[in-house]
Amino acid sequence: MTPPLSRIRRATARVTALLPARADLADVRRAPGRDLLAGLTVAIVALPLALGFGVSSGLGAEAGLATAVVAGLLAAVFGGSNLQVSGPTGAMTVVLVPIVAEHGPAGVLTVGLMAGVMLVALAALRAGKYMRYVPAPVVEGFTLGIACVIGLQQVPNALGVPRPDGDHVLAVTWRAVREFADHPDWTAVGLAVAVAAVMLAGARWRPGVPFSIVAVVAATVVAQTADLRAARPIGDLPAGLPAPSLGFLDVGALGTLLAPAVAVAALAALESLLSASVADGMTVGQQHDPDRELFGQGLANIAAPLFGGVPATGAIARTAVNVRTGASSRLSALTHAVVLAVIVFAAAPLVERIPLAALAGVLLATAVRMVEVGSLRAMARATRSDALILVLTAVATLVLDLVYAVITGLVVATVLALRAVAQQVRIDQVPLDRGDHSAEEHALLAEHIVAYRIDGPLFFAAAHRFLLELAEVADVRVVILRMSRVSTMDATGALVLKDAVEKLARRGILVLASGIRPGQRQVLDSVGALDPLRHDGREFATTPEAIRRARAHLELTDVLPPAGSPAEAAR
Repeated sequence: MTPPLSRIRRATARVTALLPARADLADVRRAPGRDLLAGLTVAIVALPLALGFGVSSGLGAEAGLATAVVAGLLAAVFGGSNLQVSGPTGAMTVVLVPIVAEHGPAGVLTVGLMAGVMLVALAALRAGKYMRYVPAPVVEGFTLGIACVIGLQQVPNALGVPRPDGDHVLAVTWRAVREFADHPDWTAVGLAVAVAAVMLAGARWRPGVPFSIVAVVAATVVAQTADLRAARPIGDLPAGLPAPSLGFLDVGALGTLLAPAVAVAALAALESLLSASVADGMTVGQQHDPDRELFGQGLANIAAPLFGGVPATGAIARTAVNVRTGASSRLSALTHAVVLAVIVFAAAPLVERIPLAALAGVLLATAVRMVEVGSLRAMARATRSDALILVLTAVATLVLDLVYAVITGLVVATVLALRAVAQQVRIDQVPLDRGDHSAEEHALLAEHIVAYRIDGPLFFAAAHRFLLELAEVADVRVVILRMSRVSTMDATGALVLKDAVEKLARRGILVLASGIRPGQRQVLDSVGALDPLRHDGREFATTPEAIRRARAHLELTDVLPPAGSPAEAAR
């Protein structure tokens, strides 16, 4: 087989692995009735969320519905999880608000399209597996921050005031509160609080009942029958999805939209893979394919903007409802999308009467339910490092944005992890194998030869401490470095080792090394750290060999007169 043909076959196999397989159809046939019922339940839960997140994003309720239908359908078919439900989410809304303010609705659609292409590329590069390296405190802090932002975003609609200008949620919330204080009207507040209270109380009383739709329907009926004009409705909705179009695309703006697109793609990947992992943990025998999940989300985000939809991700809340109601295959997520499509086509005149305050109440309750107090308490009690990472990530989510928050959390977690690993490095003085030598020789060896065993990783975070400890060696003539327990070494560690050997040599101390592993030899060679050890045979495979060399060195130097002495001159 020629190499080009082999590469073609590998590429074909990689693409095929991202596409739907026969096993998906077999899963669908296993329990279709249960999946259809689960899909209907999820659709009822998803309807007010899709409307609310569409409104919160700034593109309107119709954009949320289009996303739930189009992205939900494609992600269900091509995604890597049998139980994942996709659509507009609160986390994505947080990212989209400043994009709408700066680039307008067309910019959001373009960003979604670009992010979809990036997700497909990530799937082709098999990047899904790296999700497992995101630390739990970062995820918990991220979720807490998102919940706070989602709740603050709903304040204008919950207070019944127009959304103030601005793209920072704290500033917008403060302006909305001031405007309400100047002209208070408690109608919208009452609707929002009532809807949120019904949802939260109902979730404790009967978790399987979709109280969100019950509360929204009740609030809509009250607003219509009592003619509550202060409770502003959603407004006109199209009776169906618009025809697909690329009219929003401005090629000249792609460069300026690259950074927002990267942020959206990163968030979509993070939230979708996290949601799929949550679904796996709630079931037995289900395991998602992370690369295929990225591929499905990529296709969903490429298609959604063509119909006026906002970027989509896997939705943790809807996915959890899907699992709890007994879903076992993709048919449930497909059913959810189809039911929402029917609502778009058949019930738009009814949906458009829903008060914005009622949707705000739905999202306020959703934000509250996102916060797992038990998980936060456990994470905060685990270690001070975990608590610090959680708090910093949450604050960064609220003050900065989601991508910077995740980056902040990852950087802090990495620094603290490196610090913890570096502290594991130990440089211990160990006793020599004294064998059958006399007590006098033992004393001589103890006075002039010392052996150090290096345990753990010798890398940039620990190398400085290694150099300081080794530099404190005094009153010895030979130092033996036992390196068989060095677990890993980088260029910084090798350079520090070389520097330590040279400094000790300048003080007249002979340095011998034993047990250097083959994997460390290349690093040491690359920086020239082995050169001083190879000189005059100072590197040994085992410690006993190094000890014999040290004794021979001491015997030789004790016999020979000091350099420059009369005896040396006579010789």
